Amino acid sequence: QVLLVESGGGLVQAGGSLRLSCAASGSSIAITDMAWYRQAPGKQRELVAESAGGGSTTYADSVKGRFTISRDRTKKTVYLQMNSLKAEDTAVYYCNAEVWSSATMRYDDYWGQGTQVTVSS
Repeated sequence: QVLLVESGGGLVQAGGSLRLSCAASGSSIAITDMAWYRQAPGKQRELVAESAGGGSTTYADSVKGRFTISRDRTKKTVYLQMNSLKAEDTAVYYCNAEVWSSATMRYDDYWGQGTQVTVSS
């Protein structure tokens, strides 16, 4: 069984910083792409940042220059450093990963449970 466990959300004032972490666990797994999505109340889930298996990164225009995605491949962990936070960054943030498992012998998409980020103005 593959699990993604997020941590690091919370309440912060506008202009502040938070660092989210997402650790993948499971036996005999390999991870390609890892990403962060977010969903604000009444809005669709949107991609925030992606770290591709080959090493490239992609950011939503709204977070470019403020957020940084990084990975520790040995720990199967992805991070999202969020600086200069704005009220409009308030959302539930979800970790996503494309994982190959020896149990299924294929790649599947997995999601974390979500972590709340609230930015007060």
